[in-house]
Amino acid sequence: MTPHPFTEDQLVEKPAIELFEQLGWQTVDAKDEVFGVGGTLDRDSAGEVVLAGRLEAALKGLNPEVPQEAIQHALDQLTRDRSAMSLEAANREIYQLVKDGVPVDSDAAKNTA
Repeated sequence: MTPHPFTEDQLVEKPAIELFEQLGWQTVDAKDEVFGVGGTLDRDSAGEVVLAGRLEAALKGLNPEVPQEAIQHALDQLTRDRSAMSLEAANREIYQLVKDGVPVDSDAAKNTA
């Protein structure tokens, strides 16, 4: 069966994916995602919105000289529960952390479990 030409998938998602591929991004079709270890995106469920393994790898790649404790502290700060915040405030906070960096002092990094 041919997909209907006027769906969000056909009008928005596929063109966006094609654009990202043209820009050199790696894309993944997760329509039939497999969850769990070794799954499509290495996440346990659809509710897990942060791809923690990929985020950690990116943080290490951008900060090769930083100790693992500081990387873990940054991960904790970036992924902490913000559900009690307004969407705008949560988005602004994460944007600032990504843009300006996560402040990490040696004591905070050591106390991260």
